[in-house]
Amino acid sequence: MNREILFEPLAIGSMTLPNRIVMAPMTRALAQDGVPDDINANYYRRRAEGGVGLIISEGTVVDRPASRNDPGVPFFHGEGPLSGWKKVIDAVHAGGGRMGPQLWHTGASTTSLTDWQPDGPIESPSGLEAPGRARGEQMSEEAIADTIEAYVKAAMAAKNLGFDTLELHGAHGYLIDQFFWAGTNQRTDRYGGTTTAERSRFAREVIAAVRAAVGQDFPIILRVSQWKQQDFNARLVSTPNEMSKWLQPLVESGVNILHCSQRRFWEPEFPEVDGRNGLNFAGWAKKLTGATTISVGSVGLSGEFVAAFAGESSISVGIDRLIQRMERNEFDLIAVGRALISDPGWVMKIRQRDDASLKGFDSKDLKTLL
Repeated sequence: MNREILFEPLAIGSMTLPNRIVMAPMTRALAQDGVPDDINANYYRRRAEGGVGLIISEGTVVDRPASRNDPGVPFFHGEGPLSGWKKVIDAVHAGGGRMGPQLWHTGASTTSLTDWQPDGPIESPSGLEAPGRARGEQMSEEAIADTIEAYVKAAMAAKNLGFDTLELHGAHGYLIDQFFWAGTNQRTDRYGGTTTAERSRFAREVIAAVRAAVGQDFPIILRVSQWKQQDFNARLVSTPNEMSKWLQPLVESGVNILHCSQRRFWEPEFPEVDGRNGLNFAGWAKKLTGATTISVGSVGLSGEFVAAFAGESSISVGIDRLIQRMERNEFDLIAVGRALISDPGWVMKIRQRDDASLKGFDSKDLKTLL
């Protein structure tokens, strides 16, 4: 099949991308004391030189006492970390790439990789890590306001440092998503509610405040998901109508691009509506909101990301299915994750049909920055 459709340029606000391939944000937890250095900069530069159209950084946290759940997660505040991120974006631009930081607050979520605890109090919508599982404290309205301001400060820093865009992490059971999810948002004030749309108030306020700060032309990406790390089978919405009521106000608040995370990009979101070959999550998001969308989920792997950690890998499974969906204009961009950890040149090899030299993802590569 003709892979050139993956290499068409795309303009979004002040940003022009050379192709449709995005490096997905992937937590590496290898920033010493939360500060990215030359090792991190070179890691991203190699992906830019390898042909990635847009790089979204690993999750990098806003200025709240307990915004990260691992000591190796980088900060996006403070003189030292921001100086480190300046090195990163300059390196990416020197490599011919475009990049945005993923701005993150992990909320009450934990990680299985460490028993480390943050210095400050753990905060979330209702003091819950998962349904019925308490962790930390419920955020006051003052804490919510301070957190919104922390996102704004990080967004302004991203623009001032020279990044091309930014992404707000609103998926996978972290803070913004914990507000979306009924299982972790049991508030009875204006930040709660019986529907996902009602529970989206916090996200709408973050987005609107960030939009006001960065101006109208600077692209804002929002990552969203149905599934959570706490529950792979969780669903925020069950119908296209519910999805529209959830996502449309987020776009109206200032989002340009919806980054729609699902575990397998080829699976239909609502097969009961349009069949087993129907639109995926990003496809429905684009249809319902008109926003630019990024699809993501196990591109280049033999199955999906969980299997990849068990050692499964494949060089180009799913590429033909991806092209078919791109040709029908289902979504605009495709994010690639694990394949780019082990193979910085994955994009160029795909374009050149050099499948023989593609490297499969190896979980051992998570221990370093290749």
